[in-house]
Amino acid sequence: MLDHVFTDAISALRDAFESAFLERQPFEEHFQSDVLLGDLTWETSYGLPGEGEPPRVVAHITFDWPAWSQAAYRRWYVEDELDQCPAIEIEIVLRVQQLARPVDAEAMYVSVPSHSPEIGGDRLDRAGLTTEISHPDPDDPLDLTSQYAVEITYEGLYELAEETVADGRSTLLDDHFGVLGGWIAATLVKLGDLDLGFLPAE
Repeated sequence: MLDHVFTDAISALRDAFESAFLERQPFEEHFQSDVLLGDLTWETSYGLPGEGEPPRVVAHITFDWPAWSQAAYRRWYVEDELDQCPAIEIEIVLRVQQLARPVDAEAMYVSVPSHSPEIGGDRLDRAGLTTEISHPDPDDPLDLTSQYAVEITYEGLYELAEETVADGRSTLLDDHFGVLGGWIAATLVKLGDLDLGFLPAE
């Protein structure tokens, strides 16, 4: 197993989602490296249990480990000096899909908070709302219904404490991301309970 603070953060978030009884979506997890810039990106998706495939509500999570964070982490690792705390860039997209009609954007904004709970002294900010429409294919006799979806995006920076960087056994990551897991689960439940007019399950 790779011993790195970024993979420790990934493991902590996975544990948080499992504790919140969220289900990881199959084939939706990716770990990528930007060869030119040196950034690492981890992407995954989780939904509520029993939602089926595809789920009506789902959370898409992206962790970015930028090159400057790696440089700060390497400096600590090699020289035992931490001039700048490394950070993980976080994006969370809450998606509601398989809708039978368009969504009122103002009603959606009212139903979700403008910020996430505090995660180690930081919060994710709501970055916007996107609506989507999928039109039926006129050449497909079985495809007769338009489908709608809406996405609410949260973005922010999670700065790693020196305690977390210096000691992989620190429980700070578990404590901080445990809050995030519970918040995402509760928000997905709230979105799924809204009277939005979902299409029948496949």
